[in-house]
Amino acid sequence: MAACVCVLIAVSGCGSPIPRSIRPLFEMPAAFSSQGVEPMPEKWWQSFEDPQLNAVIEEGVVNNFTIRSAWDRLTQAEQTAVKVGAVLLPSATYFAGADRTRRETSGTTTYTTDYFAGVAVSYEVDLWGQIRSAQQAAVLDAQAAQENVNAAAMTLTAAIAKTWYQLAESKELERVISSQIETNQKILEVIKVQFRQGQVGAADVFSQEQLIQSSRSQLIQVQEDIKVLQHQLSILTGKTPGLWWSDESVELVTLDQLPKIDVPAVIIQRRPDVVRAYRTVQSADQRLAVAIADQYPVISLSASAETSAEKVSDLFDDWLGNLAGNLAGPLFDAGFSKAEVQRTRAVLSERLNDYSQSVLEALQETEDAISQEWHQRKYIESLHKQLALAQNVYERTYEYYLKGQLDYLRVLTALVSMQGLEQRELTARRILIDRRIDLCRSIAGGWPLQRPDNTEMINQSLFEEKEPL
Repeated sequence: MAACVCVLIAVSGCGSPIPRSIRPLFEMPAAFSSQGVEPMPEKWWQSFEDPQLNAVIEEGVVNNFTIRSAWDRLTQAEQTAVKVGAVLLPSATYFAGADRTRRETSGTTTYTTDYFAGVAVSYEVDLWGQIRSAQQAAVLDAQAAQENVNAAAMTLTAAIAKTWYQLAESKELERVISSQIETNQKILEVIKVQFRQGQVGAADVFSQEQLIQSSRSQLIQVQEDIKVLQHQLSILTGKTPGLWWSDESVELVTLDQLPKIDVPAVIIQRRPDVVRAYRTVQSADQRLAVAIADQYPVISLSASAETSAEKVSDLFDDWLGNLAGNLAGPLFDAGFSKAEVQRTRAVLSERLNDYSQSVLEALQETEDAISQEWHQRKYIESLHKQLALAQNVYERTYEYYLKGQLDYLRVLTALVSMQGLEQRELTARRILIDRRIDLCRSIAGGWPLQRPDNTEMINQSLFEEKEPL
C-alpha cells in the first residue's frame, strides 16, 4: 500500500501546470510615431533632474497609505497561495487526552484513568492536476497583486510630480502677478499726475484702478491654490495637511528632448497595469483547468495510529494502525460541473478581452503623450512670439499715449493682452511638464520598492481602552 501511495504522489507531481503565454487579440505595431535619444532612468522622475522633487517622491512612496494598503493586499494574496499550495503535501494531525471515570458499586468507589494518543495523516492525490492548477492560479494572483503595488506607486509618483509642478506654477504665478501689480501701480501714478494736470479724464484713472483690483483678485485666487496644493502634497506624502514648501525649493524645470522610447512590445511587457492584466488572464486559464479537472474522480489516502493505556508509562506499548484509500467522483450533478467549466471559460475570455483593451489603452496613452508634447512645444513657441509682439505693442502705445497721440484705452488693451500672455506662457510651461510626466508614466516600468513592516505599524497604532476617533 505504501508503494502505491508513492506511485500516486509521483504521478500527480508530473502534471505541474505551466502558465501559457498570452497575446493580445490584435496585431501589435512595430514602433511608435516618434523616438527619443536619451535613455530614461528606472525611476522615471529622476529624468527631470530636480533633487527636491526626488526627495518628495521617495518620501511619498514610503509613507503613502494607499501604497501601504496595496502592500497589505499583496501579503494577503501571497499567503493565500501558500495555503492553496499546502494541500499538495500530506496533512498530519495529532491528538492526546485522558479520561477519568468514577464508579460507585455497593458503597465502594473506584476510579479508572485511561490515557490515549494518536496521529492521523491524510493526502489527496492530485491525479488530474487540479490542486496544482489552483496553486498556480493563486501564485499568479499574487504576482498580479505585486503589479498592483507597482501600478499604485506609478500613479502616486505621477500625482506627486504633477502636484509639485502645479505648486511651482502657482508660486511663479504669484510672483508674476505681484510684479504686474507693481507695474500697474506705477502706471496709475503716472495717469494720476496727468489727470491732475488736466491731460486725461477720470475714466483713465478708474480703468487703471480696476485693472489693479482685478490683478489683486487673481493674486488672492493663486494664493488659495498654493495652500490647497501644499495640503495635497502633504496628503500624498502621508502627512497631515499644512506641510509648507519654501519658494526656493519649488520651481518649473526646463525639459530636454523626448526620452528614448522602446518598441511597443517591450513597453507593454514592463508596464505594471498591463502586466497585471496579463497575470489575471493566466490565472483565469489555470482556474479553467481546475474546473475541467473537477469533473473527474478524486483519490484520497488516509492513515492513522492510536494507542491507549491505563498508565502513561504503558501508553506506547500497544498501537492500532489504519490505512485507507477513497475514490469519489461525480455521478450525477444535474450539469453543475459542465456549467462551471463554461463559466470559467467565459471568465477567461473576459480577462483576455480586458488584457487586450489594456494593451490598446497603453499604446494610446503613449501616442497621445508624444503628440501632446509636440503640439504643446509648438504652442509655447507661438506664445513666445505673441508675447514679444505684445511687449512691442504695449511699449509703442504707451509711448504714444504719453505724447498725447493715443487715448488710454489702446494702452490698457495692450497692457492687459501682454500681462495675460505672461500668465498663459507660465501655465503652458507647466502643461508641457505634465505632458512629459504622462509620457514617462506610459513607457516606464516598475522599480524596486521597500515593503513596509505592518507589524510595527499595527503595534504603534492600536491601543487598549482608547476612545474611537
